[in-house]
Parts: sequence; C-alpha cells; structure tokens
Amino acid sequence: MTPDRWIVTFIGLGLIAFIAWFFWLKKSKGFTAGVTSGGYQEAMILVKGGYTPDVIVVRRGRPVRLNFRREETASCSEMVLFPDFNKSAKLPTGETVAVEFLPEQPGEYGFSCQMGMFRGRLIVE
Repeated sequence: MTPDRWIVTFIGLGLIAFIAWFFWLKKSKGFTAGVTSGGYQEAMILVKGGYTPDVIVVRRGRPVRLNFRREETASCSEMVLFPDFNKSAKLPTGETVAVEFLPEQPGEYGFSCQMGMFRGRLIVE
C-alpha cells in the first residue's frame, strides 16, 4: 500500500471514530431546571430538528413544568411522550405547551416524539 493510501485510510478511520463518538457516545451534562416562585422546576425546550436542550436535570419530589415550543412543521414533532410518567402532549406549531408532573424516584427517564426520532432525557436527582 502506498503512503497516500495509508494517510487516506487513517483519516477515514479517524472520521468514523469521531462520528460514532459525537452521535452515540458523547454524554451531555444537561440543563438544570430553574425553580419558579410557585415551586415548579421549570425549563423551556425548543422543538426544531430535535429538542434543545435535550437533557434536563431536576430534583425528585418537586413538581416539574417543561414548556415545549415547537418551531417547525415536521409531523414527527407533533407530540411529545413521557412514557415513564404516563404523560403526553400535542405540540402545535408556534405555541408553548406545558407538561407538568411530579418525579418521585431518582433516575434517568426518556422522552421522545411519537416516532422516536427526537429524543431527550430527564435526569432526576
């Protein structure tokens, strides 16, 4: 094998490793929800090509209000599902929709669109 083929091969393997790390292995620390005067742990989540932020950190035993604002028209983002809390909400384009629940147990809980293409995590401490 010639030196230029070795270089191209190593660069290609490096790019593959970077893509695998970026999409599957990278862990986000998350966004800590702020506490409102009403006692809710609250966070605003933008729905546009995914959830931003996609990792929310809250404390157990305190009510949570996640405000979703959908800024796109893709059919996948029409709903958000919280299967562990038995909650779901329709997300009309351009409107803010609140999802409220009370996390009792610490752990990591997933939320997603109805197709499972957009995913997020709720970390309860």
